[in-house]
Amino acid sequence: MNAGETIPVTVLGGSLGAGKTTLLNHLLTHAGDRDIAVLVNDMGSVNVDAELVAEESDLAVGDGVTELSNGCICCELQDDLETAVVRLARERSFDHLVVEASGVSEPGPVARLFVASRAAARYDVAGLATVVDARLFADTFGDGDPDRTVAEEGDGSVRPLSDLLVEQVESADLVVLNKRDLVSDAELAAVRDAVEALRPGATVVETTRGDVDADLLLSDLHDPDAPVGWRAALENDTGGDESDRDGHGGHGDHDHSDHSDHDHGGYGDHDHDDTTHAEATYGVTSFVYRRRAPLDPEGAAAVLGDLPDSVVRAKGSLWVAGAEDVHFTYSQAGPSAYVAAAGPWVASRPEFEQDTYRRNHPELDWHDDHGDRRTELVFIGRGMDEDALAAALDAHLLDPGASADAGDFPTDPGEEVALAEPTRERESVPTTGAASEGGR
Repeated sequence: MNAGETIPVTVLGGSLGAGKTTLLNHLLTHAGDRDIAVLVNDMGSVNVDAELVAEESDLAVGDGVTELSNGCICCELQDDLETAVVRLARERSFDHLVVEASGVSEPGPVARLFVASRAAARYDVAGLATVVDARLFADTFGDGDPDRTVAEEGDGSVRPLSDLLVEQVESADLVVLNKRDLVSDAELAAVRDAVEALRPGATVVETTRGDVDADLLLSDLHDPDAPVGWRAALENDTGGDESDRDGHGGHGDHDHSDHSDHDHGGYGDHDHDDTTHAEATYGVTSFVYRRRAPLDPEGAAAVLGDLPDSVVRAKGSLWVAGAEDVHFTYSQAGPSAYVAAAGPWVASRPEFEQDTYRRNHPELDWHDDHGDRRTELVFIGRGMDEDALAAALDAHLLDPGASADAGDFPTDPGEEVALAEPTRERESVPTTGAASEGGR
């Protein structure tokens, strides 16, 4: 590599046991004449992954493989990661850096370090690759019974695995569907369609033991502006919001026959006469629910905390009665669902702040009476009964200003409450190490 040139970096993510280390070893074995530096992060007290990589690639730890131990690479070890990659670039000459993140890390935050720190002067992000355990994904978001439902964070806390799987896919440029031999053709196709709905435009490949082509894995795939499925559905939704006519969110004016208030399939531009393959074969669709009226807190929590299994992903904003100044965000992935207080609505700020914000954000969806207050939710799933979901939420719409008790909904910015969580006991969380990560 010539002096002054930036080094491409690929961030490799995926849940514990998905097969990241196996894929990485395959890459090092088939790297050709490339000089690849590898940084491995592991959650255990002994960095087993680094030892496996070193052993199987004829590299010695500290002489081609640099490891970070005892923490999540995108949080506790952020400073260590920055120091490590800068030192690598300064002390060694190599063609490409691969960062294997821990099983509870998302690729996105790791990649941002190479854009927003001193490492940005030496590196360019080439791609974010996520390895998906096809069997686990099919069981988690299909009709199966997953062996694991939670993932353990670096501080010992437990996080729903469904959240992690979805967020790792949503941030990926390349999705590797690994363990293809453990699922049927129909299950694999359903997983693939769900992945493409969560992250439209991502490159998706299938493999059995991580044998992904090195040229593809190391190619320049990164698109920092690539949309995730729920955001694409919101941005491309053309269904409008007829409930704005009276400002009451659709009591009686919602026409289920033409879906005027919730647009579905194809991220808003779906034509009923041009059904996509995913929808025709597996019923993978998306639709947007949008209303200009507050929801009753208790009723909204009951519906959004118990969505049908057909909903793989839901995300968006909530206008909640009893806390009408608070902009709530909602996030669901399979069996887990959360509501968080994101801060005040623009409409609840002083008038001069509203004017300034609106001048700087002319794209803001603004209503003459309600400002930016709205309930706007994207649902992505397989075989969803969209009319039933919309009707269930419509049943809990209230008039703006109606008296209500916000109950357990948080009000402090950043505060979060769970509406639904997996019920598996913490003891079911597997230990990290070679058995869980290196098997495939």
